[in-house]
Amino acid sequence: MSPASTQVQPQDKPQEALTRQRVLSGMRPTGALHLGHYHGALKNWVKLQASYDCFFFVADWHALTTHYQDRESIERNVYDMVVDWLAAGIDPEQATLFIQSRMPEHAELFTLLAMSTPSSWLERIPSYKDQVEKNRELATYGFLGYPLLQAADILIYKAAFVPVGEDQTAHVEVTREVARRFNRIYSPDRAILPEPLELLTDTARLTGLDGQKMSKSSGNAIAMRDAPEVVEEKIRTMPTDPQRVRRADAGDPKRCPVWPLHQLYSSAEVLTWADQGCRSAGIGCLDCKQPLIEAIQKEQAPWRERANEYLSNPKQVQWIVEVGTERARAVARKTLREVRSAIGLSY
Repeated sequence: MSPASTQVQPQDKPQEALTRQRVLSGMRPTGALHLGHYHGALKNWVKLQASYDCFFFVADWHALTTHYQDRESIERNVYDMVVDWLAAGIDPEQATLFIQSRMPEHAELFTLLAMSTPSSWLERIPSYKDQVEKNRELATYGFLGYPLLQAADILIYKAAFVPVGEDQTAHVEVTREVARRFNRIYSPDRAILPEPLELLTDTARLTGLDGQKMSKSSGNAIAMRDAPEVVEEKIRTMPTDPQRVRRADAGDPKRCPVWPLHQLYSSAEVLTWADQGCRSAGIGCLDCKQPLIEAIQKEQAPWRERANEYLSNPKQVQWIVEVGTERARAVARKTLREVRSAIGLSY
């Protein structure tokens, strides 16, 4: 059965998933994703779904903490991103996919946790101070409270692990502190909210077309679903070693923005060929780029094929999200009942 015709019912969740440890992760909806998103997170998600009970959510409330005025494109961005998740190989029969804003339970837990979380914990977050200094428009309650909302996202599913890179471990530590304080105050005999652990992942910092970190806002990205001819044009026009002005000049791959992409996509044989050919001026820059173009196009081909099936049936994408949301709601409501009872709100 093709991915676009697969229908998943809430009761279809594999029985073994109920005993597997739970993983939770989310992404802000920025629209169609690029190669940096795939190699930085999605590739890992695809692996995790086979071994863990994975909950992956669209963090649209989090998007509003910094882009609260960008309301026109948010719905399109949400579904473009979900299509890319599915195209990359996220399987709705193995993983639960849902939209944060469809889950008021997250907001309720956020509110209840806010009653016992010191505001100083949020004010000390380095990213809050740094970004507010750069942009006073971000000095909102929502932006200040986003780490606590993030904690609610994790704790409401009692996630055992949160996949993060080393630079993001502080966010999970805040979540542990919030859970620890809640349990100490309201449930000292039994930890209602378990403290999650980081699941450290190799989040590759993918180089963009200009040699800087790949980012849609920087205009240096290769989209996951870029057409083959678009990929070819983008790679062929990439800058190379600035000191290799003429074809006969010897170059150094370490100075070339193309080289990090080669290191990710090319075999050892191709890397040796490109390295030696560049240093000896035995090959030109376009020669060097050709196997990279072909490798990226080969990786993208199944993504585009799967995406086209979903794009031809948008209601199927909505259905997958709807089913995932109901699955998530069943788990979230159970946690909230325990939280309300511990606080004394079960009347």
